[in-house]
Amino acid sequence: MSRRYRPSSPSPTRALACSAALLAAWASRAAAPAPALAAAPAEPLTTVAERSGFQHTGRYEEVATLAAAFQARYPDRVAARSFGTTPEGRPMQLLVVTATGAFDAAEARRRGLPVVLVQGGIHAGEIDGKDAGFLALRQVLEGQAAPGALDKVVWLFVPVFNVDGHERFGAWNRPNQRGPVEMGWRTTAQNLNLNRDYLKADAPEMRAMLRLVQEWDPLAMVDLHATNGAQFEHDISFQVEPLHAGDPALRAIGRQWRDAVIDDARRHGSLPLPFYPSFVIQDDPASGFEDGVAPPRFSHGYFLLRNRLGMLVETHSWKPYPERVRTTRNAIVSVLGQMARHGAQWRHTALDADARATRLGGQEEPLAWKATQDSRTVDFRGYAYTRTPSDVSGALMTRYDETRPQVWQVPLRDQAVPVLTAVAPAAGYLVPPAWAEFVQPSLEAHGVAFQRLAADWPQAPVQAFRADRARTDATSTEGRQRLALEGAWKREPRDVGTGALFVPVAQPLSRLVLALLEPQAPDSLAAWGRFNLAFERKEYMEDYVAEDVARRMLAADPALRAEFERRVAADPAFAGDPAARLDFFYRRHASWDERYGLYPVLRLDQPPPGT
Repeated sequence: MSRRYRPSSPSPTRALACSAALLAAWASRAAAPAPALAAAPAEPLTTVAERSGFQHTGRYEEVATLAAAFQARYPDRVAARSFGTTPEGRPMQLLVVTATGAFDAAEARRRGLPVVLVQGGIHAGEIDGKDAGFLALRQVLEGQAAPGALDKVVWLFVPVFNVDGHERFGAWNRPNQRGPVEMGWRTTAQNLNLNRDYLKADAPEMRAMLRLVQEWDPLAMVDLHATNGAQFEHDISFQVEPLHAGDPALRAIGRQWRDAVIDDARRHGSLPLPFYPSFVIQDDPASGFEDGVAPPRFSHGYFLLRNRLGMLVETHSWKPYPERVRTTRNAIVSVLGQMARHGAQWRHTALDADARATRLGGQEEPLAWKATQDSRTVDFRGYAYTRTPSDVSGALMTRYDETRPQVWQVPLRDQAVPVLTAVAPAAGYLVPPAWAEFVQPSLEAHGVAFQRLAADWPQAPVQAFRADRARTDATSTEGRQRLALEGAWKREPRDVGTGALFVPVAQPLSRLVLALLEPQAPDSLAAWGRFNLAFERKEYMEDYVAEDVARRMLAADPALRAEFERRVAADPAFAGDPAARLDFFYRRHASWDERYGLYPVLRLDQPPPGT
């Protein structure tokens, strides 16, 4: 069902030309050097995008050139730095922008300054954030946007996160995107998707980003993208966490921040959305939309675990590139303005959330969320469309008519509830020494606190998780064979050796600890296959040996015989499976590997001795 209305904008082709001209003219107002510097030659502070009327984007060498030029022009406000090196040897560029003089993370912390990290090009084909960020940077420095904001905040700007992907340049790298003429590639040189890597942190680029995050502890992180998908009139969407999940006080701030940025976008003429516009059923507009909480493989799902704010910004890929740059620029300026007005207060709330997180032990905490089936009807500004069988693919295909805007009335499911929870251990987690090297790099990458046991701990009073079922995916995801475990924690004293890792829950990153170490959490180390070895069966009993063992066990244990006979009578599948029948006895024999299926991380309700 839809409602027609008359379009108030020109055709897409004409809009492309108009928007390019308007944005180029608008940007050029800030392109001239300030009067005091007019006599001195200086590097231009405009991008290839601006000089081309926002039809092209520059190669990565432009980023370093611009960073150096901004630092030279504004040495008291801009510091250009590298924060890592990519697998192909390229420096990862960072600009630290502030009028406070706090170009050092320790100084920013000492003075209680809010730090906001704005990240472009995590998917390097969606490069709006780079060109919009440099445009916003110049206008903010020249006082034409977010006046006074730099007096109150430290802005960290990463123009391109996926640098190697950026240099895999091509005209058809984003076939469902209008401009620029050429752009980078979605994944890194190692074919990793960085926006699936925040928690598992496999990519060198991600580990560099996490070092930056540990160093500066940004109050807010803004991740700049362009969408995939359908054609419609809305030009930008904003998703923020904490909002549905995380610390309750930070949820209120997340909603306040999101709504304020959306209001600013509307004032600039945008049609913003508070959810990512992906249909519940792919390619079917009538199915509507679903909002929820992203797992921590994604940027905004990750930062809520740190008790910090994460914002996902998605411009609409079918809008012309000049429009996408404009709306992204407006979003950056709005974020800086909101952080200047409220950041100091919000930072205090975030630090209070850190303190609350140290007391999470013994409490039930959500690990995964899902929208309920409850929905409400929303007006969504789309286009007239048809759904007819295709003579090419044979599938039912949706075709949009951009000359006929419509208001779709579609369902939106946005009531997110926990679908997986865990009670945090009262004390923390214990990683036996044999598995410490599997876990320690992840803890260090995220800045999670841990201690090493200096002595053996015989018969430690731990809880152990034994898998009733372990199922690996048939294919790899991000180079890993994901694992789903079914089972439960049970008290089971075990000997723990010297060198085991104790990971306390009593720390600000307690939610991150649970996300990493609870075996059923969606992006845990276990879920990403880090412990698959523990669930591989390595020792067997030959069938002829198992036959003799089974007969001796049946003769010696009448209760076992009765259990076996009941199983044969009640379970036809078991009765007809010779291997399962022999396995029944093997699992009860002294030769059975008692570590098979044992998750190699333990839980503690009391801290280890000496910690």
